[in-house]
This record gives sequence, C-alpha cells and structure tokens, in this order.
Amino acid sequence: MQSELVLGDVRLKSRLIVGTGKYSSPEIMRDAIAASGAEMVTVAIGRVDLSARGAGNLLDELDWDQYTILPNTAGAYSGREAIRIAQLARGAELGDLIKLEVIGDRSTLLPDTTELLTATEQLAKDGFVVLPYTNDDPIMAHRLENAGAAAVMPLASPIGSGLGILNPVNIQLIRETVSVPVIVDAGVGTASDAAQAMELGIDGILMNSGIALAQDPVKMAHAMRLAVGAGRLAAEAGRMPRGQMGVTTSVGAGLATPQSAETT
Repeated sequence: MQSELVLGDVRLKSRLIVGTGKYSSPEIMRDAIAASGAEMVTVAIGRVDLSARGAGNLLDELDWDQYTILPNTAGAYSGREAIRIAQLARGAELGDLIKLEVIGDRSTLLPDTTELLTATEQLAKDGFVVLPYTNDDPIMAHRLENAGAAAVMPLASPIGSGLGILNPVNIQLIRETVSVPVIVDAGVGTASDAAQAMELGIDGILMNSGIALAQDPVKMAHAMRLAVGAGRLAAEAGRMPRGQMGVTTSVGAGLATPQSAETT
C-alpha cells in the first residue's frame, strides 16, 4: 500500500481529513483539528463570506501554512450550483482541489448522483481536482472515475447520522472497482467505525460530526487519529483467516506436559 495519500499534487501523511463545522467555538475547533493530526481541512465555501476576510472568518481561523484547505460545495442542490461554488473557491485563490457535494434530498442529505456525475465531468475538464461525495454504489464510483474524479468519496451512512458503515461489502467493491483513492465520507460516529473503514483497505476518511458533536471533541479527534492509523496497519498486515471451529494456538512441540514435569 502507498505510504502517502495523494490527491492531485497534494501528498498527505495523515489519512484523516476533518471538517470545520458544528463546533461550539473556534477554539475547540482548532484544538480538535490539531489533536486529529489531520493535514487537510475541508471548508464549506458556500457558507463563508469570501468578501469579508479577517478576524471572525472561518478561513482565517486556520493556519494555512499548517493545513491544506479543501473547499467543498456543501449546500449545493444542483450541479450548476456546485460548479458555481467551485469557481468561487478558485477565484478566492483556494486552489483547484474541490470536494464536490450535490445533495438530492434535504432530509437524508443523500447525493444526487446524476447531477454529481455531470458536475464532476465539467469541473474535471476545467482543471479542478475533483473529489465527489457519492453513495456506496460501485457502478457510480466507476462512472465518476471515468468522468475525471481524482478520488471517490462514498458515504458510510447518511451525513451526520453516526451510524458507521452500513454496507461494508459495497465499500470493498468500490475499492476493487476503481484505481483512484477511495475516501469514506459521512456517517463515521466513533473510533471503531473509523478503524473498521480503514481495515476494508480504503485510502482515507473524511469526518466532521463524529468529532465536532462528541462530548469531548478534542479527545475524540485524538481517538480518531489513533483508529485511522490502527485500521491502516491492520489492513497492511492482513487479518487471520476466519473459521467456524476453534484452533489451538500452540502445537505443543518442546513443551513439558504436566506428567513429564512431575517426573523430571
């Protein structure tokens, strides 16, 4: 497995990407991001006033020398709207990386994959490094890759649900179907969810609510950092075969039996 997560021209040692929303204060947000060990932080550009930079602006709460900023199109409900937000981010000199979200339903926040596919193709043609948030469908993941996506970001479960990975088989199939990085996005609620996701062989995880809405976001951020690392190591190591019967853990060679021990 590759030692770094490569997204366009960006190379990341940390495979945890974190969001900036839902924190109770900017101070807790900064402390949690630091505890996560993340090198990439995503920001919802449609919810930031790009004309009023400075104190109080979310973009200026972050150390640009320490983190790579990943603009996202959260809040877009059409491909056209998502493309407009991506262009605003580029115009604000935030670069060509874009996490592409096109939401199809306001209650579930599930993606509109038809609009997503069209927007991915257009933004890729315009030179963006497109990271689309999609459902856990291997066919759609393959189509997004063919449309020019630099990575695919299937959901584990609906945004903000904290339900963990509902369809691990689908996530594995996506990993086997595409050659670009696979980053699980949405639904990771606690450290065991993150470890399980990484053990499936994916390349990274993006999360926000699982950290920001924890009772102690800073501790949870640290836990997620450890879980992502442990899951990655486990995937590299390869788990033991599963079986239905118990198997002795020793062969007995060279070991004294109770009887032999008494006669020596």
